[in-house]
Formats: sequence, structure tokens, C-alpha cells
Amino acid sequence: MTSDTHHSHASDRGILTGLLGTPIAQSAAPAMHEGAAEALGLRCHYQLIEVAGAGRDELKLMLEGIRRLGFAGINVTFPYKEAVLDLLDELSPGAAQTGAVNTVVVRDNRLIGHNTDRTGFARAIAPLVTASSPGCVALIGAGGVGKAIAFALAGLGVSELRIFDTEPNKAARLVAKLEGHTKTSVAHNVEDALRDVVGLVNASPVGMLPSVATPVPDGLLHAGLWVADAVYSPLWTPLLTAAKAKGATVMTGRELAIYQAADAFELFTGVAASTAVMGMAFDGAMAKRYAAPDVARG
Repeated sequence: MTSDTHHSHASDRGILTGLLGTPIAQSAAPAMHEGAAEALGLRCHYQLIEVAGAGRDELKLMLEGIRRLGFAGINVTFPYKEAVLDLLDELSPGAAQTGAVNTVVVRDNRLIGHNTDRTGFARAIAPLVTASSPGCVALIGAGGVGKAIAFALAGLGVSELRIFDTEPNKAARLVAKLEGHTKTSVAHNVEDALRDVVGLVNASPVGMLPSVATPVPDGLLHAGLWVADAVYSPLWTPLLTAAKAKGATVMTGRELAIYQAADAFELFTGVAASTAVMGMAFDGAMAKRYAAPDVARG
């Protein structure tokens, strides 16, 4: 067979990727991945696979489908980041350590789990951590994204991590996982978590629409903090709005969304994505999502 009959480069047949989770109808991921591909002269289709309440057997079937249907890989979001762990053939060291997967890559018919929440957040937050280090950081939320962020922060060398979760056993499990990586403790309340910290990350869903609450009372925020939120719907959560008003340095969920997507895209395609292009695609998707309904112009 001559070489020109079996070249099946990604650019010829297009790249099939997607997102598994719920609720995801409003996800900015398709715009980011398809936009990044287009900018590179590649064709990519990013399929939303919205499935609620999938048990182990159903997840197994869907992952088998991903393997067989020609997907380059998929992203995995709430509520399946931990549920898919033992259904994969292999885990990257980072995903295994974190105990959560947000990116599954198909390689040689094998499913390999990665965690680009972890690598992406590290890329996004590094400038803030460097400027404030060494210091203690508070983390609110010890779920799938909280775990990834905790390991990202430990890898960036924060001196101490205080973790608060409304389910204390979740926080305790994460503290145990981080042993040997950085000094970590369970905070019993938000006040306790924020005592003498230089930074704060919200990795809980508090503040994500339809919630209009904040995980941290405004009185605990001050100008000496940096505050990052993993929530990006809305981009300006009540927490970030309050923190900015107090003069704190803030980072919205936009950065985490873009960098985790860029790292996933590179795992899917082997090609680096433009974070600038992904950022524009993200902004476009958000503008569409929050566009005001047409009002009669009087």
C-alpha cells in the first residue's frame, strides 16, 4: 500500500471530541475546542453528551462507545469526574494522585485518564501564587475540582493549605491525600479557613447560578488577599464582586476554563491550542449565554 492511501491525519478526517456530564447545555467547551481547531486549520466536532444519573454500567457502555466510535477523547465534568476513574485502562500520574479525571484520551484503543483541571489551574494561578509566596491559602470545596486545585497549589509551593468543605469528611480525605505534598489542615468553618491567608480559592458550587450566595462572608475579605473562583456561570460571582470591592486581586473562572481546555485540546490532538483564540471563543459563548432578551426599543 502506498503511503498516500493510508495517511489518516487528524486534519483529513476531522477530530471528534466531546463532553460528558450534566447540566452542560450552556458549556463554553464546544466553542473553545472548535475555535482552537479552526485557528490551526483543523476540523473538530465537540459533542455534548448530556446524561443525568448514569450508574457504573451505563458509564462503562458510554466509555466503550467513545473507544469504538473514533473519538480522540472526551472531557468529563460533574458528576462523573470520580466515577470514571476505575473504568479506564490507565491514569496519568497526575490523575491517579488527584483521584479525579476530567479528560479521557483514546490512544491505541486504550482509554487514558488525565486531569487538566489540575494542570490548567496551575498555569492560570501561578502568577498570583508567585507574587504572594510563601503563604497560606484557603480552599473552599474538596470535590472533583477542589482536589485538582489542591494538588495544583501544592505543586506551586504554597506554604500551607487550609481546606473547608460543608462535608468535613470530604475535606479530611483530601488532607490525607495531600500528605507529603504540602502542609494541609481541615478548617472547621470559613473563618478558620481564612485566618492569616494570602489567597482564597472557591472550588465549591456556591455562587454558581441559580445560587446567588457567597461561600465567604464579605467581612472576611480584604485588600491583602488574592481570590480565585472556579465557578464561571456567572463570571463575576458574588464572592468575586465583593472581593474586588474590598481591593483584593481577583481571578475569575474564565482562566481555569481556558487553560484546562487548552491542555485537554493538546492531549486530544497533539497540537498546542492558542489560549488567546480559546479566550475569545469563551467570551463569545458567555456573551451569547447572558445576552439580554430583545426589548422593544421605544
